[in-house]
Order: sequence, then structure tokens, then C-alpha cells
Amino acid sequence: MKINFVNLKKQYESIKDELDMAMRDTINNTSFILGNEVEEFEKEFAKFCNAKCCVAVASGTDALKLAIKALGIKEGEIITVAHTFIATALAITDNNLKPVFVDIDSKTYNIDVDQIERKITKNTKAIIVVHLYGQPANMERIAEIAKKYNLELIEDCCQAHGAEYKRKRLPYGDIGCFSFYPGKNLGAYGDGGAIVTNNEVLAKKLKAMRNYGSQVKYYHDFIGFNSRLDSLQAQVLKVKLKCLDNWNNKRIEHAKLYDRLLNGIVEIPKIDKNVKSVYHLYVIRCKSRDELQKYLADNGISTVIHYPIPIHLQKAYADLNYKNGDLPVTEEVTKNILSLPMYAELTDEEIKYTCEKIKEFHNKHGN
Repeated sequence: MKINFVNLKKQYESIKDELDMAMRDTINNTSFILGNEVEEFEKEFAKFCNAKCCVAVASGTDALKLAIKALGIKEGEIITVAHTFIATALAITDNNLKPVFVDIDSKTYNIDVDQIERKITKNTKAIIVVHLYGQPANMERIAEIAKKYNLELIEDCCQAHGAEYKRKRLPYGDIGCFSFYPGKNLGAYGDGGAIVTNNEVLAKKLKAMRNYGSQVKYYHDFIGFNSRLDSLQAQVLKVKLKCLDNWNNKRIEHAKLYDRLLNGIVEIPKIDKNVKSVYHLYVIRCKSRDELQKYLADNGISTVIHYPIPIHLQKAYADLNYKNGDLPVTEEVTKNILSLPMYAELTDEEIKYTCEKIKEFHNKHGN
């Protein structure tokens, strides 16, 4: 049996007719940049998130970058985590700001809230909270810290479309940034992203910022960017958005089956009682991770390591002078985590086969 880590072809086949028709309509209308489709998607995604506004942009990275820019943060430091995709840190440094990394909780892999205040200085301007693997972080406590120190709070929701904290769909606060990279729970057929906010003034500024600083064509109020979601991608996202709740529920059911079959064999995900995870990734931990990954690959099962080198130890950020041992939990986690196949169209048979092979490996190696 061959099992892909993600299978976008299966997903496409389930929505093919509606998706093909929607894309043909856009091609026939020849309105490819910031057309009606983009505005319609923005309204629909804002409603999905129970928020007032959505501003669609070219990528999740741009969503984070423009959110920081629009908040007027011009100098200083932003607190975040090193156990995430590098885009979170790039958004900070692209704004000529310094990322300050906090270690993660060993169970949830999200930011260790108990360590945040230790990293706050007079130069700290904001916190970027990453809702990793589809599980929301402890937003109530983080929001309290942000308020206490008068810090801006931005949520990196790029892996958490539809996730909930205390029954509130993300973003929990006023600003959430999303990626629509193809492999996400809600993915386009190319790059795409969005900022979701309840701040209507900020949303208006962001809409001009993404479009060369212009609200009226050829009239530019400030220096902006070219970061626009195109109409074809908006059409893809509109079709998929109708399916997202159902797809997320299927991921949750898959995770329950993984949990039942792997409990006691490897360390399975720990989900906080106050959250609804949408399982963008299903991540296990085991001592002989690299050997297990090879064993699964030899048996036709594709897996991924998210992320093998934490950001604070990447060559790109060597100038920050972090070293091994600075973030011990983050560094330990990167040595033994493994992401198993996870997507809505995954079958019980495929999950059971994957778990059987993990058990086989465990019985042979004793870990």
C-alpha cells in the first residue's frame, strides 16, 4: 500500500465539477486581480471566522508582514517561537525588527506561556502567537500578558483554519493571519493568505497597503506593496470553504483513530481541554524517529518532520547569537517528532496500515 502524506488529487476529485465551473467563470470574466471573487471570498471567510473584516493577500508570510507594518511597529522586538515555519520570523525581520524566541510547552508544542514575561523588555513591541499543528495556544493568558505590558498581539493562524479556543473560532483576538498554501486545511492552488480582523480602520489600511498604497487607481497615499490574492485562487478558496467544516471534522475523526491505535506505542498528541484542534498535522514522538521514518517509507508510507532545525539555530539567523541549549524543549522536540499522513480523504484502512507498521517497528526496536 502507498500512502501519501497529503493527497490533493483526491481532494480535487471530490469537488471537481463545482471547482472547474467556478474557474471557467473567472476566466470568461477576465477579471483576474482583486475581482469580485476576491471580495466575495473575503466576506465569506470573515463570516467563517466570526470576524468583521478579511483582507486577502498573496501569502501567509505577507499576511504576517503586512499586519506588523499596518500596526505601525517600526523598531524593537517581537516575541514568538522558534518551533514553527521560518515565515513567522521572516515577517518580523522583513520589518527590520528583532525576533525574540520563547521555548515551547513539551505537551502542546505551542509557546510556553510561563516563559513569556521573562523575555519582555522595554524594547518588546508585540507577541506573535503561533497556533501550531492546528491547536490553539493558551490565548486567555497570552492576551492578559499583552494587555499588562501594552503589547500588540498577532495570531499566526496559518495552520489553524477553523480551530477554536474556548468555543471561539480563531482568531481569538483582533488580528489573525492565515496561509492558503495548497497543503493547508483550506488551501488554494498556489500561494495565498489573509488577515482577519475586527478593526475596520486597520482593514481599510491593509487593503490599500496590499495594493501599492492605493485606494483609488494611480493615487497612492503611502508606500505600499504588491500583495494581492488573484481571482482564480479566490474561486478555489470559495468552493473549498464550503467543505472546510466537514473536512476538519474528518481530520478530528482520523486523529481519534490514530490515538486509539497508537496509544502506549508512541507519544500521541496532547490536546488542551479548552481548545478544538483541527489537526493540520498529526505529530507523534518516538526515540528512534529517523529509523521509524525510513521503515515507514520502505513500506510505502510518506511522513514529514516539522521542523528539523528550529529557527534560532538556522544559519539565516546566526546573527542573533542563539546557541544549542538556549531553547531546550524546542531542541529536544526536533529530534523525535514525526508527522503522519493527515488529510480529510484519508481512509481508516490507510490509518490502520500506518499504525500496524509503527507497531511492527516498535516491536522490533522496543521504542
